[in-house]
Amino acid sequence: MARIEVGWRSIAVVAIAATCACGDDGGDGGVDAARADAAIVDAPTDAAGDDAAAIDAPVDGPGVDAAPADAEPPLPVRLRIVAANLTSGSGQAYEAPGIRILDGLDPDVALVQEFNAGSNTAADLRGFVDQAFGPGFGFARENGVQLPNGVVSRYPIRGSGTWDDPQVSNRGFTWARIDVPGPRDLWAVSIHLLTSSATNRDAEAQALAAYVAANVPPGDLLVIGGDLNTAARTEAAITTLGGVVDTAGPHPRDQAGNDFTNAGRTKPYDWVMPDADLAPYVVTVDIGAASFADGLVFDTRVFTPLDDVAPALVTDSAAPSMQHMAVVKDFVITE
Repeated sequence: MARIEVGWRSIAVVAIAATCACGDDGGDGGVDAARADAAIVDAPTDAAGDDAAAIDAPVDGPGVDAAPADAEPPLPVRLRIVAANLTSGSGQAYEAPGIRILDGLDPDVALVQEFNAGSNTAADLRGFVDQAFGPGFGFARENGVQLPNGVVSRYPIRGSGTWDDPQVSNRGFTWARIDVPGPRDLWAVSIHLLTSSATNRDAEAQALAAYVAANVPPGDLLVIGGDLNTAARTEAAITTLGGVVDTAGPHPRDQAGNDFTNAGRTKPYDWVMPDADLAPYVVTVDIGAASFADGLVFDTRVFTPLDDVAPALVTDSAAPSMQHMAVVKDFVITE
């Protein structure tokens, strides 16, 4: 366990396993080194196993809040991954509508954008995760930026960090290496590309692809997802990311057949993209009696019956300044 100094406090930083091609920050991969600010440890007070090593986080919130190290369930295991830019209101923060949606969808791993809650104190962030996911979940989150990305996980987070986005300074590409059931780890990368232009989004995608090539060990599982702000599925950024993850259709849809995910349901902004190792495990998303062979775009105004995704309310997806719709893909890990 390495240590860094942040302000007045020494904070423990989780080191990535030696199988990572370039150490824990990607500094040898020909791209800018990753920031360490998403690797601060602050374990939940009720977590098993790692409680004694927990370090209090600075007031702007923990980078990593480790999930309990419970016994690993036997295979096969269903894994639900959700992309979530579900902030609402005037502060680009998670409020009751987004919290209810995440609670109802019950993800195992969530790729979260605009990861703000309350005043972003450690207690506020922990409270958001407890409400939306459960007290047993851990999370990795950027610190010190306006629109932090993050990853929330039911399973233990073994390492995390943020790769710098060369096009923007108020967020990066936040990754977490997760000990999912089975012999391989899952690398989950939460991203939020720019709205400014398709050219800038492709530059971001090129940088991200380079980070992945330099840092993610061959054979490990990988998912990249979040808010790509893509106006079309044919954008250059999608072609670029297609070199490291599966971007091909068919794509998730709602019960009305609409695959667009922005607030107005006119553009394909949000994605969950597995790599070639994870993609074979894709299965139908089943919620209650409803089945979605290609994954689900979840809109509370469309989904029925809402009792199957309680406590979500029909008005949640139309909440004031609600960003986007959640995107859901399910996987069954068999080996």
